[in-house]
Amino acid sequence: MKLYTYFRSSAAYRVRIALNLKGLDYEAVPVHLLRNGGEQLAEAYRAVNPSALLPALDDDGALLSQSLAIIEYLDETRPLAPLLPADALGRARVRALAQTVACDIHPLANLRVLKYLKGPLGLSEEVKLQWVVHWVGEGMAMLEAHLARDPHTGRFCHGDTPGLADCCLVPQVFNAQRFDIDMAAYPTVMRIHANCAALPAFVQAHPAQQPDAE
Repeated sequence: MKLYTYFRSSAAYRVRIALNLKGLDYEAVPVHLLRNGGEQLAEAYRAVNPSALLPALDDDGALLSQSLAIIEYLDETRPLAPLLPADALGRARVRALAQTVACDIHPLANLRVLKYLKGPLGLSEEVKLQWVVHWVGEGMAMLEAHLARDPHTGRFCHGDTPGLADCCLVPQVFNAQRFDIDMAAYPTVMRIHANCAALPAFVQAHPAQQPDAE
């Protein structure tokens, strides 16, 4: 398998965690999101993923995109160390937590959105950062509320085994911390993050451990 990745891409980070949790070997193919105007926009990468987004996974010639779809594909084709619960209600809950990050938080602070705010819209760096802090804070508050009130939350997002939702939570916390967002308001999120950070699968997926880290 080849994973087209960028060390700071939170979507690629999710897939790296999932691959590690399942103990799957893969070749990392770095795609720099800033160099030369963004290598993801070049025709060579568009041939892999027409959306020009990361990550993409090449599984013996089968090309997959979108991090959550890739992780569920891995779960279906490599069922050992499952990342989704066995019961339908549990799967629905975990998917909802994962989508809170992937759909409600991450897109509003994504690189292409922030570049548009500063470029065509002409917003200052200060206003751009206010945008990030507001929307990431709103999303984290939603995530915290769901995790804190539900008895199915354990050491991890769902029970005592890391899964799909944790693959999403950890990269989003990393992004929030990059923007100096105060995470003290989200104690359940940070407790789970600390439990994840102690596991080799998460340590090895961290941006600082990637071959293209700067």
